[in-house]
Amino acid sequence: MGQNRTELAEKFMATLPHAVALGLQFKHFGTGEAEIAMPYSDSLIGDLETGVIHGGAVSAMMDTCCGAAVMSHPNAGIATATIDLRIDYMRSAEPGCEIVASAQCYHVTGSVAFVRATATDGTSQTPVATATGTFSVERAT
Repeated sequence: MGQNRTELAEKFMATLPHAVALGLQFKHFGTGEAEIAMPYSDSLIGDLETGVIHGGAVSAMMDTCCGAAVMSHPNAGIATATIDLRIDYMRSAEPGCEIVASAQCYHVTGSVAFVRATATDGTSQTPVATATGTFSVERAT
């Protein structure tokens, strides 16, 4: 994986208003893989009584991470868009904890990439959420 592709992905994420608002940070960007962290923030709370992060923030982080995994795949170009994304929420993230999404782009056809992802908060063996999705592919030239 070239440094240029990693730099382009980091610059792209830095220009996405939702990624900036969520505080998303790349932890890993490799061949068909990406890992993104979302630090805990009071501005992302969905339940004021418990301090649990809103599921929409988790969803946006996982979508972004899946797209980054596609962008890192050697058989795909650097542009992609979500076609379909299914997220299964297993449990609430522990208040105060960083949430980390890891995604793998495991198959690429001529126009579609297939991705799976997991989000964890480091407090349980049970993930916060899992996702599977399909993304458009712009072929590398």
